[in-house]
Amino acid sequence: MERKETTAVLNKNTANTAKRTIKSGTNEKETINRKPKSLAKLMSSNGSTEKNGDTNLQGLKIIPLGGLEKIGMNITAIEYEDTIVVIDCGLSFPEDDMLGIDFIIPDVTYLKENIEKVKGFVITHGHEDHIGALPYILKEINVPVYGTKLTIAIIENKLKEHNLLKGTKRKVIRYGQSINLGCFRIEFVRTNHSIADAAALAIFTPAGTIFHTGDFKVDFTPVFGSPIDLQRIGEIGKKGVLALMCDSTNSERPGYTMSESSVGKTFDSIFTDYHRQRIIVATFASNVDRVQQIVNAAVKYGRKVVIEGRSMVNIVTTASELGYIKIPDGVLIDVEQMKNYSDEQIVMITTGSQGETMAALSRMAASIHKKITIKPGDVVILSATPIPGNEKSVSRVINELSMKGAKVIYQDTHVSGHACQEEIKLIYALTKPKYAIPVHGEYRHLIRHAELAQLMGVPKENILLLSSGDVLTITEEKAMVTDEVTAQGILVDGLGVGDVGNIVLRDRQMLSENGLLIVVISLEKGSNQVIAGPDIVSRGFVYVRESENLMEEAREVVEKALDKCLTKSYVDWNKLKMEIKDSLNDFIWKKTKRNPMILPIIMEV
Repeated sequence: MERKETTAVLNKNTANTAKRTIKSGTNEKETINRKPKSLAKLMSSNGSTEKNGDTNLQGLKIIPLGGLEKIGMNITAIEYEDTIVVIDCGLSFPEDDMLGIDFIIPDVTYLKENIEKVKGFVITHGHEDHIGALPYILKEINVPVYGTKLTIAIIENKLKEHNLLKGTKRKVIRYGQSINLGCFRIEFVRTNHSIADAAALAIFTPAGTIFHTGDFKVDFTPVFGSPIDLQRIGEIGKKGVLALMCDSTNSERPGYTMSESSVGKTFDSIFTDYHRQRIIVATFASNVDRVQQIVNAAVKYGRKVVIEGRSMVNIVTTASELGYIKIPDGVLIDVEQMKNYSDEQIVMITTGSQGETMAALSRMAASIHKKITIKPGDVVILSATPIPGNEKSVSRVINELSMKGAKVIYQDTHVSGHACQEEIKLIYALTKPKYAIPVHGEYRHLIRHAELAQLMGVPKENILLLSSGDVLTITEEKAMVTDEVTAQGILVDGLGVGDVGNIVLRDRQMLSENGLLIVVISLEKGSNQVIAGPDIVSRGFVYVRESENLMEEAREVVEKALDKCLTKSYVDWNKLKMEIKDSLNDFIWKKTKRNPMILPIIMEV
């Protein structure tokens, strides 16, 4: 009897507080603690983040469908009566135990159930954790998408790949411009981040103003464009801000985040020190300002620039066409032209700063890149900090590059795109919100952010720590979590969206740890006499040629199980398979202390 796969969803990950209980069987689900005990200590005795069960309470609703408890998959719905506006629509990357999963997109069941209310997606900036899920979600929720110039251009590249460009309405919004969506008016406010054209959102609702910072930092000397518009943020604050939804990523870091332009000085120094070597720089494809500074250094020292990696090529092409990157004529060359230049004339900008298996730098390090070979003397700069969870992958790439004789530089070549504590405090000082809603981060980031908000004068009972799926209702008198909606991650594996769930992941983990034994038997139709077999095939369990005695004994165990079942006039194939599995399992465990997956295959001839 074949097992039926449950709907493929990934339950919420609550960082260090998660308790996974994946048990054998067909109906198991991941069970995870909703909130750590430490959250309650931050709240006042009235329990402002506890659900009161009044799901009919009317007011402004803020519903994070992702982006809390972990980095990535940012998406939040703002609802008032017949209007829902969705802020961002990002993806997140799989954890180590999610074998074979490419990425995770948000579950938007709530939006589909209220599709008549959804007026559009409003996007803060063009990073994958804010736009990556759009091509998948727009197939189910086809509403207009609003964003700044570069953000919309990057989104359009994604929509082209999914053949959604013609069927999706896009609208480019300028800083200071407002759009009316239902009963909301939304203004885009200039901020700084590690990608150009990042925006904060002032959402003017009938209940009051919500200010959403998006990902931001305060950079007074940005590489491209103007500094964050603190004046406008202050003006919005003077008129009154009901709730501030502020970036929490660097809430544990004191002080200020360094300016992006400071990285240019580091590059200048490296280019001076290694003027005779080929230089390879790996960074995030979307960090357009970083790419510009590498290009500036290459021009200064008379080097040609090679762009490698599909996402890097796409972003640089788009940014160049829109004027966000300025590359002088004759500086950019194709990878095939590298052979016409000496090492000291080449700078390569590539993907793979996070150790991604199929990224260009990882393929170079593993000697499987078709066009580029790492050689002794090469200087490789990793201009990015490893995202939590990627440290091992980055370390592996560094080791592989070093073994090939390359000089790897990975310190002091990156600055964060997120605000540190003093910048977060500055936003609170300017907006003076009634309610503080920390967003974008793991629980530890949200907790530290809550402490900062309290330092800045927000009452403890007005600091609201949410989980993905919580429905926060704000009325004139109070704010509280009144309900919970589906807000789980949907796993994407290749072209399959949602067809892999806990059972499949458990099987993959079991296969990766213990291997597979396939038992093949052919029976004569009618008489149930054994015509061929049993044959046992091992994959990832033992090397058969070196374990012939073990495999022969295993065949004898299977033969005994067959004899036990086939002596009866009626043979239930399901019982026969179960008898083979149980007998072989017991034998293998006694002999090896291993539990391989056993797959009996019975053919009737």
